[in-house]
Amino acid sequence: MEPVAPAPKVRAGKISSRHIEHYVAPLAETPLQSVDKVDETAEPLSMWAQAWRSLRTQPLFIISTLLIILVVLVAVFPGLFSRTSPTVCDLAFARQGPAPGHPLGFTFQGCDIYSRIIHGAQASVLVGLLTTIAVLIIGGTFGALAGYYGGWLDAILARLTDIFFALPLILGAIIIMQLPAFRDSKTIWTVVITLAIFGWPQMARITRGAVIEAKNSDYVMASRSLGLSKFKTLVKHVVPNSLAPIIVIATISLGIYIVAEATLSFLGLGLPQGVMSWGRDISDAQISVRNNPAILMWPALALSITVLSFIMLGDAVRDALDPKSRKG
Repeated sequence: MEPVAPAPKVRAGKISSRHIEHYVAPLAETPLQSVDKVDETAEPLSMWAQAWRSLRTQPLFIISTLLIILVVLVAVFPGLFSRTSPTVCDLAFARQGPAPGHPLGFTFQGCDIYSRIIHGAQASVLVGLLTTIAVLIIGGTFGALAGYYGGWLDAILARLTDIFFALPLILGAIIIMQLPAFRDSKTIWTVVITLAIFGWPQMARITRGAVIEAKNSDYVMASRSLGLSKFKTLVKHVVPNSLAPIIVIATISLGIYIVAEATLSFLGLGLPQGVMSWGRDISDAQISVRNNPAILMWPALALSITVLSFIMLGDAVRDALDPKSRKG
């Protein structure tokens, strides 16, 4: 038999071996239980509660939200921000600079620039909002059904989106707006329908991917095993847990549709002549860009700030809803 090594000697908080000495701190000096202890009295936070806790401390979210609230107030209540009529123009003030009651000066037709920017926000924001809602309904419905049921429905959606993705948004909208049915009756609704036709495929693909990822979860299997139908499982469990990427894309897309409307109006294919929008004001200010560039700068600046606000909000929401980037 091999000889057994003698046990190490323990004395005064020190464990001794033949060549190495290990020091052990007293238990009272190592409060690991209080450090690692979990607060069992606190209620568990849902994904949305955790996202909100993260969002309300982000300067990007706060700044973008305040700007969007300001733009929405201007669009809904333009009379609170400007008492001057945007349609009352006097050629005697054409291309003049700021004056009392007219802080941004006048256009080449003698119209108040500030008043036109305030009243032009309504059409631009309305087109972006209505287009986003239409895209969410159409693309979200098709994407959710195709992602959950698969099969021939998924194959048809894939081919349709491939066809629409082959044509860029602006180019496709220009072609549609040249059709007699749209060219002869330009309204806000024609612009919304045109942009929604080419905007829904992207939303459908995003929704389809989110639903495919969520439908294989354990709670879906549990719901099916309890006897809930496929459609009810889709509506009650799969779709609510797939909203995170959809909300992010919808927020960013709203700014994109505002730019698209401004581009169409700039080209003379968007809103009718009687409807004020930032894109039309930018188009009308082209002839003054050399003599008085401020006439073009102000509506372009309003458009840029609005679009940037929605993009920043989308980035902030994406970071808050992404578990990998969430802190704490």
